Amino acid sequence: MKKVLVVSVHPDDETLGCGATLLKHKSQGDEICWAIVTNMSGLSNVKPEQIKTREEEISQVAAKYGFKQVHQLGLPSTKLDSMGDSELITIMHKLFCDVKPHTVYLPFQNDVHSDHRIIFNNAYACTKSFRSPFIKEIYMMETLSETEFAPCAAGQSFCPNVFVDITEFLQQKIEIMKLYKSELAPCPFPRSEDNIRALATLRGSTCGARYAESFMLLKQIK
Repeated sequence: MKKVLVVSVHPDDETLGCGATLLKHKSQGDEICWAIVTNMSGLSNVKPEQIKTREEEISQVAAKYGFKQVHQLGLPSTKLDSMGDSELITIMHKLFCDVKPHTVYLPFQNDVHSDHRIIFNNAYACTKSFRSPFIKEIYMMETLSETEFAPCAAGQSFCPNVFVDITEFLQQKIEIMKLYKSELAPCPFPRSEDNIRALATLRGSTCGARYAESFMLLKQIK
């Protein structure tokens, strides 16, 4: 059994980035854990009922996945650049030490959202083998509406080298994503059911599966 941790900068990143892979981990007997880095409370023009709705969505999503642990770090969304690296590294290192994951899924280092880039940099800084010897696998995930808008330049684009056949789990992933009612919109909006399925079809065609999720492997220790 592996202990798997997905670092979700915002709620829904876990489902868009590796939702079906998490379900596959769970079906294989692995223990899955969820870290939600930010919350809505620091956003301007956010009403209390919106925060309440989001917390209800998080509870529903957590139940659907059957996460062993859910860690809400409560950092301010869109304002992580106001925090120092040392503070963020301390927070992420504590998270890793509390969970002690074997496998970690992180946002792509060049996602267009600054929160994603900041958390990748500070989380990855905590994965050195002498700091977190329990971490044996690290992947960057592909998050619709963030990863595809990364600069199309050498060394900055998402170039997957790991593919997971999610044919059995794609529909379940989509149903979970629908719990985030305010995050989905009709195609051509990136976070649409059509585009989730289209990306899974594209990645599946690369690896000979009907549907797949793809990742960039950063480290694997055997």
